[in-house]
Amino acid sequence: MPFTSLVARLPFPSAAVQRAVGIAAVLAQALIGVTGSIVRVTGSGLGCPTWPQCVAGSLVPKHDSGIDALNQWIEFGNRMLTGVVIAVAAVAVVTAWRVQIDHPGRTRLVKLAWTMPGGVVLQAVVGGLTVLAKLEWWTVAIHFLATTPLVWLAVLLLRAFREGDEPAKPLVPAAGRGILVALAAVMWLVLAAGTTVTGAGPHSGDLNTHRLNAPVEALAQVHGGLLVLYLLLLAVFGLQLMRVGAPKSLWQRYTAVWVIALAQGGLGSLQYALGVPEAMVSFHVLGAMAVIIATATLWTGSRDRGPVVSLEPAPRELAAA
Repeated sequence: MPFTSLVARLPFPSAAVQRAVGIAAVLAQALIGVTGSIVRVTGSGLGCPTWPQCVAGSLVPKHDSGIDALNQWIEFGNRMLTGVVIAVAAVAVVTAWRVQIDHPGRTRLVKLAWTMPGGVVLQAVVGGLTVLAKLEWWTVAIHFLATTPLVWLAVLLLRAFREGDEPAKPLVPAAGRGILVALAAVMWLVLAAGTTVTGAGPHSGDLNTHRLNAPVEALAQVHGGLLVLYLLLLAVFGLQLMRVGAPKSLWQRYTAVWVIALAQGGLGSLQYALGVPEAMVSFHVLGAMAVIIATATLWTGSRDRGPVVSLEPAPRELAAA
């Protein structure tokens, strides 16, 4: 294949490069979610009221369109950041592809890498539909929630660069693995409940956007209750780690989840008590991304796929073959 020949001409990515690409993928996917929240809290969601154009007849903001220039540029900047995310995703694919050329068994790594550009394209389509739907609260919720599995997959990609491809060997008992699955599921329920609080709250993304017709207090209680359930499952998972004498690295990941989840819960409570100020909304979204990353890191650390074999290029005679 011509593309394979082109990729094969590239230098083999060092261990540091592979790690950097994985970290960049995680940061890019998380950052696009945070900047989306900035668009929302500044009321810039319809700064570019159409898609793929910004305003009718122009791909870029126009100051004579009757829309506030700052709102236009905030929304346009968020759209442009999508280009950066696509570039990072493309680099991830090429890096994984180049690794696989020397190490043909690394198909899982390439598959994970391809989820990055695929997910970005899907997000762009969902974002366009969100704009065309005039930021109805449920479309914005879907747009945000579609980002969360991409952050999770980016963490898996980062881990894949640093591990082998042997069948996953659990480091916790079956019960512990089941608890971890439940923990991840409840995490997404917490995130989904959070979008309903935002949907009924004061930050709509545009003054004319319809809001979720439900009491914010009740929705916030559901959101908080699910976080408590998440923490309870996390505590039970800790008991499983004690039962099997988990390695230090897994305990470190577990501790990080506790620290981040408690900080996020405290931030959310303070945000609610202060009447949901704009800046704190974006910090809360940043915290949500940190919870996803920490939980995914705990997930990947709970099993062993053997030593990584692709940090160095294959011997020349094998590469030639």
